[in-house]
Amino acid sequence: MKNVYLESLPLKNIAKYRGNRQDNALPFSGCPKPHPSERDKLIFLHEPTGTAPKVMEFRIEDVLSVEDIPSVVTETGEGIPLVRLWIRKGARGTVLKPFEVDNPIKFVGNPAEICRDFLQPGPTG
Repeated sequence: MKNVYLESLPLKNIAKYRGNRQDNALPFSGCPKPHPSERDKLIFLHEPTGTAPKVMEFRIEDVLSVEDIPSVVTETGEGIPLVRLWIRKGARGTVLKPFEVDNPIKFVGNPAEICRDFLQPGPTG
């Protein structure tokens, strides 16, 4: 299953991954989605079928290459097309962090856990 969203972007500087090590980039596996309000960014569901999926945001210009990886199928039979994005080292990304609305606000997890999640490859990484 091809990722139609990536094919529709103005990806003049993004190359299809050719299997060469990207020393100037880091890989993120998941499912890209259009950003709802900023055309120069994308929303990325990192490891959407893993135990700790993350919703991330990247600037499109920081994506150096795209690698197709096998799609996954949910328990309901829905296919999820996956890619591995190689993001330029030094780029700024955003991770949307869940929290509980309370007084005071309670954040789920901590920054150290987020870092560990990225250092340990999940089922698609």
